Amino acid sequence: MFDTSRFRQARLSRDPRFDGSFFVAVKTTKIFCRPICPANPPLEKNVEYFQFAQQAMQHGYRPCLRCHPDSAPTSNLWQGTDTTVKRASHLLHAHHELSVTEIANKLGIGERYLRDLFQRQLGISPKQFQLFDQLLFAKQLLHHSNLSVEQIAQSCGFASARRLQIQLKKVTGLSPVQIRSRQNKVEQQICVSLPYRRPFAWQALRDFLAKRAIAGVEQVEADSYARYVQCNGQLVWFKATIHEHEGCFKIAITLDDVTQLAKLLRNIARVLDLNADIQQINANLLASGLAEHQLIQGLRVPGVWDVFEAGCRAILGQQVSVTAAINLITQLTQELSDDSALGLTFPTPQSVAQSDLSFLRIPQSRRQSLHALAVWCWQHPDASVDDWLAIKGIGPWTISYTKLRGLSAPDEWLNTDLVIKKQLEQYQINPELAAPWRSYLTLQLWNLA
Repeated sequence: MFDTSRFRQARLSRDPRFDGSFFVAVKTTKIFCRPICPANPPLEKNVEYFQFAQQAMQHGYRPCLRCHPDSAPTSNLWQGTDTTVKRASHLLHAHHELSVTEIANKLGIGERYLRDLFQRQLGISPKQFQLFDQLLFAKQLLHHSNLSVEQIAQSCGFASARRLQIQLKKVTGLSPVQIRSRQNKVEQQICVSLPYRRPFAWQALRDFLAKRAIAGVEQVEADSYARYVQCNGQLVWFKATIHEHEGCFKIAITLDDVTQLAKLLRNIARVLDLNADIQQINANLLASGLAEHQLIQGLRVPGVWDVFEAGCRAILGQQVSVTAAINLITQLTQELSDDSALGLTFPTPQSVAQSDLSFLRIPQSRRQSLHALAVWCWQHPDASVDDWLAIKGIGPWTISYTKLRGLSAPDEWLNTDLVIKKQLEQYQINPELAAPWRSYLTLQLWNLA
């Protein structure tokens, strides 16, 4: 269990930076809340703290209907949990369609051992954790989307709307109709709200993405980011619009197969880095040697939709300006993207692998590296990015950049980057003290330049 003593002041202050880090359960009402809940704060003797909403539900607490714990930013799992439990929790959250047995197999451990770890670390079984996670996602969609109950059941991994209704009634005491704040007409376009941890440096993220946007694929406006993507063989469009006064992005999605919704929302949240714990990150950056006035408060790691696109951007960005690199990426997309009257998506590894890439005005060695990467990703779609080092022309910088933007890895340190080298000559910084948030140190130094 984690130390609860430090959470008292956090809940009384209602500091939004702690939103999603823990949950406050009230023993007298059997309801649990986010630390930013507007309700009058209960007495400390009537309070119990939980790191995960799923734990509170396991202990018989119901989600608050005022602050909607299901809508809190995803809690970071670095706080006092076993590494295997951390990985398992992530898989259970990310893959509602997988059974606990399949999760255990992915981790290379037995199902019984996984159950024992969860019970010891979190006081809840993996199966219960997964069920409560599904219900929390369903509740979020009931509050913040225009999907029908049947569509919500499908997107959350339930076999039917009736199955969802039974489980919701059992756990929360409420039916989907009672939970839903308003009746929405089901439309082709799905609308969902995704919260973020404050502060959020939207202007810095927006400008970074705008400078690197692929024409026809991405569109960056004053308060929004939109793009086309391929998801399970279908063309999907989404637009994320920031609502700073509400601390969230409103996501509009055009999607036919709602079973892909959870996967899409998770990737959108990753690309926009919505769940970064800015308070903890800044503490490490300051310890590394950066001064308070040098930090862009709320700076995020700007993601790329997938690792293949990030790898292509890294290769075509070698030894050229950002403008030249994005021109090459746009040309690659326009030449090889699947034809669509609606919009372009980034080309697949197969389409790049089957092209001679002669239309790109780049050195032959770089063209060969790009082609080899496409062949590798086509033949090994689930391989690790680290395996790319076997490809001629791909070195540590390309790997780190791909991880930083394609996987949103928080601790990628691009110390071989020319700009970073110059910044290190100017500032007295110990990057080891910024771990495990060196990706944010990289971004801060790029911005200082």
